[in-house]
Amino acid sequence: MTLVTVVSLLARGGFVMIPLALCSVLALAVILDRSWFWWRARSAGAAEAILHLVRAGKWDDAIETARGALSPQARVLAAGLDHREGAAALAMAAAARAEQARMRRALPVLDTVVTLSPLLGLLGTVTGMIAAFGVISTSGIAQPHAITGGVAEALIATATGLGIAIASLVPYNYFSSRAERVLDEIEAQATRLEVLLAGDSREAP
Repeated sequence: MTLVTVVSLLARGGFVMIPLALCSVLALAVILDRSWFWWRARSAGAAEAILHLVRAGKWDDAIETARGALSPQARVLAAGLDHREGAAALAMAAAARAEQARMRRALPVLDTVVTLSPLLGLLGTVTGMIAAFGVISTSGIAQPHAITGGVAEALIATATGLGIAIASLVPYNYFSSRAERVLDEIEAQATRLEVLLAGDSREAP
């Protein structure tokens, strides 16, 4: 099937294909943006390396490593190390909230696309069937091509809406679950850093 054929087929879906096309573009943009974010934010053990340096008492190396890493876990630990003389827990809590917002940025758009696309497809179904029955009411069955055209419009819009929703649902669930998993790691690693900082303060003269 050529590109021209596909475009011609989609064009038969009616006016709802315009918002469906917009939904597909938005979904693709969010998926690419979040994929790039998570690719850059891959940790590769940066947080564990930071905690190991802190445990060894190599504060300068730990701070340098934390500031140079791009993973959310490392950025939260960097906030704690920057405020290790005072409110490290509060600094890490604030940093964790900021990282949560960064990780979930634009996901509501993807969630909206998942919900809205099937509804737009259903709207296309209704308008297509209205057109088909309108032809029947005015000319009976003398124009079978017009009748089947309305049914085809309904089916094309429905299939397109479902396709966009299905294609968006998998990345949405993946990005959401990954964000939740990273937040759990942040909580655990921030607690470990607090313990190390508390032990260091007790050992200080």
